[in-house]
Amino acid sequence: MKPPAPLFTPVLIAGCILVLVSFAARSSFGIFQIPIAEEFGWARAEFSLAIAIQNLFWGIGQPLFGAMAEKIGDRKAIILGALLYATGLTLSSVATTPYVMQSLEVLVGFGIAGTGFGVILAIVGRASSDENRSMSLAIATAAGSAGQVVGPLVAESLLAVMPWQSVFVVFAGLILAALAVLPMIRAPAVSKAELEESMGTVLRRAFRDPSYGMIFLGFFSCGYQLGFITAHFPALVTEMCGPIMQGGVLHSIGITTTSALGAAAISLIGLFNIVGTLTAGWLGKRYTKKYLLAGIYTLRTIVAAAFILAPITPASVLLFSAFMGALWLATVPLTSGLVAHLYGLRFMGTLYGFVFLSHQLGSFLGVWLGGRMYDLTGGYTMVWWIGVGIGAFSAIIHLPVREERRDLPVVPA
Repeated sequence: MKPPAPLFTPVLIAGCILVLVSFAARSSFGIFQIPIAEEFGWARAEFSLAIAIQNLFWGIGQPLFGAMAEKIGDRKAIILGALLYATGLTLSSVATTPYVMQSLEVLVGFGIAGTGFGVILAIVGRASSDENRSMSLAIATAAGSAGQVVGPLVAESLLAVMPWQSVFVVFAGLILAALAVLPMIRAPAVSKAELEESMGTVLRRAFRDPSYGMIFLGFFSCGYQLGFITAHFPALVTEMCGPIMQGGVLHSIGITTTSALGAAAISLIGLFNIVGTLTAGWLGKRYTKKYLLAGIYTLRTIVAAAFILAPITPASVLLFSAFMGALWLATVPLTSGLVAHLYGLRFMGTLYGFVFLSHQLGSFLGVWLGGRMYDLTGGYTMVWWIGVGIGAFSAIIHLPVREERRDLPVVPA
């Protein structure tokens, strides 16, 4: 009897390290919202637009880096991504105008695309056995959550001893240091059937499939919610919980300022998401992925609506962070696994990259609209309710997806 394939392989371990470091830097940007605005007197929308541009070009770069990895090799794509990421962060540290900061976030966005989920999940998916794939994708996604746990806390700690410009340079150095794990990434063998199919053939098959379109549309709300919360939740917490942050239980655990509460909230989301993502990976191997996705988006809608309807207090912030964290990136292993199941592994990076573009279009809108509506209305309530509405849409749009793998008619080249 053939022994079961190992779950933890060098490829999975290396992928986890790369994603963790990439997400640690990326998830900390909301911490810089207020320090940068206060130093230069920028409107909230200015730095929000910079983060929104970062998210947009992360999405644009995702299918490009996915295709690049499949054409020229995974390692070369990752190296290019890391260099762009580190360069963008370093140059951003000397930006003094909104336009310069926003322009440089194009580099950061492309850098995240080359070191993030699109490339890494495709590598992990191809290197995993059929029985381990769902869990491997979940573990790699959970590593991104671990980055979200440590990133904001590290950024907050560093901001206490150095200016924000120096923190950007530190993160740039960490991105480059993570390249030390590249020798562990080795391309797995590809089946003869997959080699015989061109990228164009597989893309045409997917683009003509209504289910692929539904998956694309459904991922939009995930990006909107994650982008908005990552960029604006620390500022929302700082402003709405300020009057009631005097003493109490939070002081006893070291949370003595609203800034620290905002950082702790983002980290708590990441911490609970580790559990939620691993659970989603385990469930994805046993149950229908589209129903799991519909359930996750339904729960997100309920949690977000309950938070904004209830009084916002430090306790409600932490409770929301825990519940939303359990649902945060749980969609990623299920969505990427669904794409791999329907269309194969050979061009998973490119196909998931296009789906992820929808995610990042949503993220761009959530981040930019959050800053714009804040400047117009002085609050985030309207933007929050838009997120609730599109979350409900995503729950519904996944239900008609046909999850059975099938060969669709191919349009001649």
